[in-house]
Amino acid sequence: MSTIRSACFILLVTFVSSLLFAQPSFAQGSPFQNGWTLRRGASSIRFQTVKNVTKVESSTFAEFEGGIDETGAAKIVVFLDSVDTKIDLRNVRMRFLLFETFQFPEAVITAQIEPALLSDLPSMKRKFIPLKFDVELHGVKASFDTEVSATLLSEDLVAISSTAPISIPTSAFNLDGGVKKLEEAAKVTIIPSATVSFDFVFAHNGAEEKKVEVDAATDPQLAASKALEPKGNFDLEACKGRFEILSRTDNIYFGSGSARLDVRSEPLLDSIADIISRCPDLTIEVSGHTDSDGSAQSNMRLSKLRAAAVAQYLASKNIPGSRIRSVGYGETRPVASNQTAEGKYRNRRIEFAVVQ
Repeated sequence: MSTIRSACFILLVTFVSSLLFAQPSFAQGSPFQNGWTLRRGASSIRFQTVKNVTKVESSTFAEFEGGIDETGAAKIVVFLDSVDTKIDLRNVRMRFLLFETFQFPEAVITAQIEPALLSDLPSMKRKFIPLKFDVELHGVKASFDTEVSATLLSEDLVAISSTAPISIPTSAFNLDGGVKKLEEAAKVTIIPSATVSFDFVFAHNGAEEKKVEVDAATDPQLAASKALEPKGNFDLEACKGRFEILSRTDNIYFGSGSARLDVRSEPLLDSIADIISRCPDLTIEVSGHTDSDGSAQSNMRLSKLRAAAVAQYLASKNIPGSRIRSVGYGETRPVASNQTAEGKYRNRRIEFAVVQ
């Protein structure tokens, strides 16, 4: 009888333990116990834009990371250089003209999820909950309210997804200037807002890897689309396209009437040096341009000095001087009217081109 009682006791303990630990994060008072880590391969961020009134384009980000800590504080870091529109030069425009990733490489999304809202998720399996979240992008922080669905996929996997696209105006992050640059570069009109949706899958920290691993390779719906930025050297068309885009950035700064580079120019110039290094055997023309204020002679001289200053900076980044040609055009090649302050600003610029 003692053997039977012992066996029954062992079975009872095993049964109770299975109840207590089948859902390790929820059974002990907090749905976020030990924290949760984002499963990148099973997650996605998408945004939709509209150009020429009716054409909708959907894009993604290929790289991001994040998690939820024990208090329910969620944080997602999006690496903006991984923006993926499925077209190489469109990706480059988004990086340099809109997001200005050479200066603002990341977007950070944060939110506080109240544990009480998810305490009954093991029995409900899926819930809709309100969520306030903050976005830091392009040097600006803004708050938004939305509704998300929380789905218990397994004892160690939770999905947090948007229930409807979230409308975000570009003006909220000082991106309207970038939208104008995109319009001019692509010769389209763009509605100055985007709709964003997401599907995030989180794995409970401490769970056995074999229990929570999602094999994205076996499910094309879960596989992350990688941005199309090629590795290594660029071909001729890719180089030409990049320098045409870089000529539109307006992120090379000088003091008024001066050829001294402002330190704010360095992040973009460092990116340009990297691109030149990946366009081997090509000679790059750096050209300076001015507005029409002052005499034509002084403007010509200033434009030459500014182009030379840029060329000198690039040479300091190990770009051979033989591959860079600087030239000044003064006020002879305006891209906008010199009758307005905005037009003058646009005419004061540095351009880059492949020399044939």
